[in-house]
Amino acid sequence: MKLAVVILNYNGAEMLSRFLPSVIEFSQGVEIVVADNASTDDSVAVVAKEFPGVRLVQLDRNYGFADGYNKALEQVEAEYFLLLNSDVEVTEGWLEPLLSLMDNNPGAVACQPKILAYNNKSRFEYAGAAGGFIDCYGYPYCRGRLFDCVEEDKGQYDNACRVFWATGAAMMVRSSAFRNSGGLDGRFFAHMEEIDLCWRMLARGGEIYVLPQSKVYHVGGATLNKSNPHKTFLNFRNNLLMLYKNLPDSELHGVMRVRAVLDYVAALKFLATGAFGDFKAVLRARREYRRMRAGYSAERAQNLALTVVPEIKERSGFSILWQYYVKGKKHFSQLK
Repeated sequence: MKLAVVILNYNGAEMLSRFLPSVIEFSQGVEIVVADNASTDDSVAVVAKEFPGVRLVQLDRNYGFADGYNKALEQVEAEYFLLLNSDVEVTEGWLEPLLSLMDNNPGAVACQPKILAYNNKSRFEYAGAAGGFIDCYGYPYCRGRLFDCVEEDKGQYDNACRVFWATGAAMMVRSSAFRNSGGLDGRFFAHMEEIDLCWRMLARGGEIYVLPQSKVYHVGGATLNKSNPHKTFLNFRNNLLMLYKNLPDSELHGVMRVRAVLDYVAALKFLATGAFGDFKAVLRARREYRRMRAGYSAERAQNLALTVVPEIKERSGFSILWQYYVKGKKHFSQLK
C-alpha cells in the first residue's frame, strides 16, 4: 500500500460522523484507518455502521496521542502514513501535492498541508498553520501564527518551503523514517511529540516541508481546552524533555539555564493573572522534567550519536519571545 490515512480517535464519535465523509470522498485509492484509543462513547459502533469501508483498529486502552499512534501504526503497512486528527475536514486534491513531493524527493521524510481554522476558514489554525519552526530556546511558532496572534490567510505563505516541524494534526511521514527514528515518544502522552519526532528526523538528515497547495480545515482544541492546566503541564514538561533529548552538548546547559528563568517568569505571569492552575502546572512540569531526565540519558546519547546535521537551519537562532514581546513582531513575515 502506498498510503494509509490513520485517524487516532478517543471519544470522538461526533467528530468522526462529521469529518470522515470528507476524508473518504477526497482520499480515493488509499487505506483509511480509524485507530480507537479504547473510547467509552459509541465511536466504534459509529465507524462500523456508518463507514464500513474504513478499517478499524481497536486498542486495548487509552495510550494517549503519542503511543496511541505508535501502537496503531504497528498494525499498518504502507510506504507513507498520514496522521490525521479526527476534527479535520479535508478538501479535494489535498493528497496529490503531498504524495508528489514525497515520491519525487527521497530526502523528504515528512510534510504537511496548509492548516486553516474550520470555524473561521479565512484564518490560519493555531496548531500548524503554514508550517512550524522553533526558536533557540525551544519555543514553537508557525508561519501564520506567533503565540496567540493568528493571521488571516491572504496567500502570504503559499510558497512551499522546508520547515522544522509538521503538525500532528495532518502529517504525512515516510514510514521507514518514522520507524527508524523511533516513532513518537509515548512518555509524552500528548503535545510536542511531533516536534520531537521531526527534530530527530532532521538531525538524521531528513527534510520536512509544508505544501500550501494542499489545504485542510482543523477545528482544533477539540480534546483539551487551550487554557487547561493539564495542557500547560504537558506542553512545558514535554518541551523540556524534547530539548534535553535533542540539544547538542555545546548548547544544552546554556539553553536550560535560560529556560529555567523563562519558565518561572511564565509561572509568575500565570499567578499574577489569577491562573493558579496554570501556575502550579508549570512548577509541576519542571519537577517532572527533573524526575524523568535521568531516564532519557541513554536516548539522548543515541540521538546525538545518530546526528549527521548538528546545526539544523530551520531552527531559529533568535528568541521568539524577544521578537514578539519586546520588538513587537506579531507576524511571521516580520521575522528575519
